[in-house]
Amino acid sequence: MEQVIISKYNPQWALEFEQEKMKIAEALDGIVLGIEHIGSTAVPGLGAKPIIDIMAGVSALDEITPVHHDRLERIGYHFVDHPHFPERRFFRRGEWRAGTHHLHIYRHGGEHWNTQLLFRDYLIRHPEALKEYGRLKQEFAEQHPHDRAKYTEAKGPLIRKIIACARAEKS
Repeated sequence: MEQVIISKYNPQWALEFEQEKMKIAEALDGIVLGIEHIGSTAVPGLGAKPIIDIMAGVSALDEITPVHHDRLERIGYHFVDHPHFPERRFFRRGEWRAGTHHLHIYRHGGEHWNTQLLFRDYLIRHPEALKEYGRLKQEFAEQHPHDRAKYTEAKGPLIRKIIACARAEKS
């Protein structure tokens, strides 16, 4: 059973993202409109599960063809079908339940794309929110050390609160 472990922030995460960004851009050549580092590893100073979350944006998800799947597979990204998340296509690099990189492909400029950026950027701009989120992540990891789903679910209310604050600040 996998363990939920929160590592201290590692500046190497940003460098890993940059390396992967180039490979992903080449694999999605012709359809990619943007690639962003998202999730906790994208926020300087925030502890995280050491998994690099990457978001690629395309005009429409149906632009992703078997050719793109093959190209992503060649650079180590395996498609994981998540029918309960129709708004994205998900690829994992690394072993099942031990992935090192997660690639989320969304419609560029769509609601999910924008929400990911709002959340990341709000935490970067608001040290108090970053500190609270980091503290709760550690607390929930200790409460649910062998249950990633419960750990993720426990973070939900604070994530939604931070997103609401980010939206209010933007308007």
